[in-house]
Amino acid sequence: MPRILIVEDEAIIRSALKRLLERHDYKVSEAGSAEEACQLELTGFDLIISDLRLPGEPGTTLITAGAPVPVLIMTSYASMRSAVEALKQGAVDYVAKPFDHAELLETVERILHKQSMQQSPPPDITDAGGSRQTMIGNCVAMQQVYTRISKTAPADVTVLILGESGTGKELVARAIHQQSKRAKAPLICVNCAAIPETLIESELFGHEKGAFTGASAARTGLVEAADGGTLFLDEIGELPLDAQARLLRVLQEGEIRKIGSVETRHVNVRLIAATHRDLRALSKTGEFRLDLYYRLNVMQIELPPLREREDDVLEIADILLDKACKRHERTGLRLSRAARQDLRDYPWPGNVRELENALERGVILAEGHLIHPDDLGLAPTTPRPHPPSSSTSTPAASGSGDKSAEENEDDLSLEDYFQHFVLEHQDQMSETELAQKLGISRKNLWERRQRLGIPRKKTARRPG
Repeated sequence: MPRILIVEDEAIIRSALKRLLERHDYKVSEAGSAEEACQLELTGFDLIISDLRLPGEPGTTLITAGAPVPVLIMTSYASMRSAVEALKQGAVDYVAKPFDHAELLETVERILHKQSMQQSPPPDITDAGGSRQTMIGNCVAMQQVYTRISKTAPADVTVLILGESGTGKELVARAIHQQSKRAKAPLICVNCAAIPETLIESELFGHEKGAFTGASAARTGLVEAADGGTLFLDEIGELPLDAQARLLRVLQEGEIRKIGSVETRHVNVRLIAATHRDLRALSKTGEFRLDLYYRLNVMQIELPPLREREDDVLEIADILLDKACKRHERTGLRLSRAARQDLRDYPWPGNVRELENALERGVILAEGHLIHPDDLGLAPTTPRPHPPSSSTSTPAASGSGDKSAEENEDDLSLEDYFQHFVLEHQDQMSETELAQKLGISRKNLWERRQRLGIPRKKTARRPG
């Protein structure tokens, strides 16, 4: 329940506002002045609603005193000057007295919603190998994902995660499980597309000895193995119809029946499902049960594709590059400016998984200390227009300040600089000297000549 502090010297207005907010499930505290408010633990509130004109210090003093808690200013002097001054000092918004109740409630709800979105930290996750990692990304879409995770995890409801392949659906499932009341119980992950259709029911629900040819012993299914914990079914759109019917029984009644058995067993399992397919569309063609879709879609979390997370791409790339460098024992490798630009422009149909693979290639193929675009092995694309970003001029992008002049030029525009440097110096330098100056091998130099149409020039020596 959000906590709101009302700072108002007129008791009638203060009590009326308190009753209004409490009727809409807000927990409200009161103060008659800024000084009285400052005696409270201001950071414990989610929002401060303060009159502008108070006895003693004005309400705007709470903007600094209560930071980072947002302050909504009320004023009966609804002039543009007072509103602008309050906003300039950092007020999140203002309302004029006498205020409309519906408008005030809408403003409060909007501020609190925006605040909760901004305050959702990326969750920490322990992966299957036991190592701890944090979900990466600070774009608005990912902030919404973090908020959904934090609110959904403790609720113990079924969750449907939507997103393209490689967007991190299993990471979200792990985050939900590890923030839930079932965190100490098992998390069983199953990729429905990776199990043959003839075996999927046996894998999920188990079988008795002799239930079918080859069933030489009884087997416990993965649903039963997840009892008390969480079952994550990835690519649930690939689940056969017979298995869908059995899964629906688990969700409706909490019961399973092994293949070849007449007995049912009760299980207490939280289900998290994920898919890159449109389950509603599949239900119209008869490929997916509509009743199962409604059972799964209690809470939905949609992951944005990497191409819609331009501000996050380079941050993710730097972290993945660091991991790849450690794996291959190639510390000190950096992405050239041209390579970073290519990473931003590429549409990433394979999302984060494809980005990780590209950086792995770059680390393996790079010669020298820079990873260039051709090392990444990305397919040619038409660059996507995007606004200028300061992210390409950060220290992580441009490297340390003690680079040589050649390296700085190479970082600014790899292809343009390469062409300019070769044409300018090939008459005076051998191929070996050119390659050394450019920080690449002779083979790489030859390949780039071919690609850019710069043939090796054989110049006649002047007579002495």
